[in-house]
Amino acid sequence: MDLLEFITTIDILPAICFILGFILVIFEMFNPGFGAAGVTGIILLILGIIQTANTILEAFILIIIIIAILGIALTLALHSATKGRLSKTLVLNDSLKKESGYIGTEDLNYFLNREGTTLTVLKPSGIVDFDGVKLDVVSESEFLPKGTKVRVIKVSGRRIVVRKIEDN
Repeated sequence: MDLLEFITTIDILPAICFILGFILVIFEMFNPGFGAAGVTGIILLILGIIQTANTILEAFILIIIIIAILGIALTLALHSATKGRLSKTLVLNDSLKKESGYIGTEDLNYFLNREGTTLTVLKPSGIVDFDGVKLDVVSESEFLPKGTKVRVIKVSGRRIVVRKIEDN
């Protein structure tokens, strides 16, 4: 029995299992998610093999055919993920830039020379309110009570150093 004759003798129920299995697994490749479609597709492909294969050799041939078809589909999915439609849906193309008004957590130089009010006691660290933005800060060297007006004098990474504003 040759391969073409073997494939054309597949009954309708196993054929439906194969077709639905391929559709679900390929759908999962192009629309990654929880994995329910992929797992269901694999189960349908296994059921199709069980219903079709009469010998271990036939089962092995079906497994090789399924792996080849899914390999081609995976190649197309990976190509699409890098250069095609999938890359536009899976990959974040927008960026939050400083010019657009976004401030990253690592770019705290924006607060240099800003004034704020301590919300907690700084001994030497605590929280300061800068116009509604609450940040963890460190005082330059001294103990500062709650409600003290301070100015940012140094920003080093995530470390913000403040100094008490002297009343004149």
